[in-house]
Amino acid sequence: MKKIILASASPRRRELLTQLGVEFEVIPSEGDEIITKQDPAEVVEELSQQKAGEVAGKIAETLTDAIVIGADTIVFHSGHILGKPSDKEDARKMLEGIQGDVHSVFTGVTVVEVEKGKEIKKHTFSCETKVHVYPMTDQEIEDYLTAKEISGIGEKEEDRKCGWEGKAGGYGIQDPFGKKYISHIEGDYYNVVGLPVSSLWQLLKNLV
Repeated sequence: MKKIILASASPRRRELLTQLGVEFEVIPSEGDEIITKQDPAEVVEELSQQKAGEVAGKIAETLTDAIVIGADTIVFHSGHILGKPSDKEDARKMLEGIQGDVHSVFTGVTVVEVEKGKEIKKHTFSCETKVHVYPMTDQEIEDYLTAKEISGIGEKEEDRKCGWEGKAGGYGIQDPFGKKYISHIEGDYYNVVGLPVSSLWQLLKNLV
C-alpha cells in the first residue's frame, strides 16, 4: 500500500482523515500561498494544489511511492473571501458580516500520486456548502470571541485557544458557535469542518 501523506497541520483534518480508517503521516506544507484566481472554487483548488505539490516535491527523494493530500478552506460572503482572521478584531468583522445571513464554505482538495520518486498524477476537486447563520447581538459576538474552548482531553487551561483562532471565517461549525448560531446548512457538513471526507474517500479507494 502506498504511504499517505497529509500536507496539513490542521487537527480537524487529521481527525477526519483518521475516521476514514486509513494510516497516514502529517507533513505540513510550508510554501507561500499565491492566489491568482478570483472564483472561490478555483482559489481553493489552486491553493490545495500548491500545498500538495510542495510536499510531494519534498518527499519525492525519500519516498518512492506515496499519495499526498493537500486541502484549503475559505469562507465566501458578499463577494469577498474570508480566510483565517489575523486577530480578534478581524474575527469580529467577519462574524458581524455573516451573522443573520448565508455564506458559502469552499474546500479544495488535491491528491498527488508519487511513483518512483516522481509526480505522476494530480487529482483536484472542490466542494461548496452553504451555511445559514442566526442573527447575533454584539454581546453574543463578544462572548464568542473571548471564550476559550477545550479542544482535547487533558488540555491545560493555558493552552486553550479562542474559537475563532485559526479558522476560516472566524468560527468552527463543530464548536459552540455551530451549536448556538448555525440554523442549517446546504451540503456536506464535513466540508465546513475542513475536509469533504466522503468525496475524498471515493477518490482514495481507487488509489491506495
